[in-house]
Amino acid sequence: MSENEMRERFYPRRRQSVPAARKFAAGAVADWGFFHRFDPIVLCVSELATNALLHGVPPGRGFLLRMRLCEGAVLRVEVHDSGGGVPRVAEVADEGGRGLLLVGAVADKWGVGERAPGKWVWCEFGCDEGGGG
Repeated sequence: MSENEMRERFYPRRRQSVPAARKFAAGAVADWGFFHRFDPIVLCVSELATNALLHGVPPGRGFLLRMRLCEGAVLRVEVHDSGGGVPRVAEVADEGGRGLLLVGAVADKWGVGERAPGKWVWCEFGCDEGGGG
């Protein structure tokens, strides 16, 4: 994989990290020409970064945002954190926690992987104009 096919940046546990992650993602999406999926990709970065800050980043730590352009023109977003627990999709009636519902609605697929310590949550977007769900 060449350098222009993967980008990553580490963000500290601060509120300003979410808009910084969105800006970083927007640059990668534009550079890779995924304009037709721009808004859904940036939305998912925002939701996954917010979830990491609220639920996955212990004090004094941060999260890693990694974006990959994979074979078959698939863009993968990964957010790595060092917190415990497994992300869950909220019920529609819940007051909050709808971030993964949004991710599931606009990404082609998503999932959770384990790491030591913590986890990583990912979602993927194909280059086709369809996508979603």
